Amino acid sequence: MPVEVGHPAPDFELKDQHGQPVRLSSYRGAKAVLLVFYPWAFTGVCGGELRDLEREREQLDNDEVALLTVSTDSMYTLRAFADREGFTFPMLSDFWPHGATAQAYGVLHEGAGVATRGSFVIDRDGRLRWSVVNGIGDARDVDDYAKALAAL
Repeated sequence: MPVEVGHPAPDFELKDQHGQPVRLSSYRGAKAVLLVFYPWAFTGVCGGELRDLEREREQLDNDEVALLTVSTDSMYTLRAFADREGFTFPMLSDFWPHGATAQAYGVLHEGAGVATRGSFVIDRDGRLRWSVVNGIGDARDVDDYAKALAAL
């Protein structure tokens, strides 16, 4: 079951595609966070969603908001994916322990061993303010993120 709106967002520390650790709690008091889980690198729906995020990056990753994406792919896979597609935002690897962060957010698909399409807006106090969870094959609309962030 996904984390409920109004509750504290589970903290985590994951490595990005460059091997740098990223801790959610490091944004507290400084920025809101748009946290976007996706199932697989190098797939059509995921690639399309991430290209949309890159196109809208100035609106979704700036002085007020940090954009963080998460999949259960390895750090090395995410680096190759980011390099191929030109993604410049942090792509976090929830590879080991496999899917632990996705599980903490209630978006781990146990049967497939990947995250479903869960998106979360976390305020500067570390509380969840908005979420949407779609199935593995159901793309999200990037415009919904802008609306949720504007409501903060």
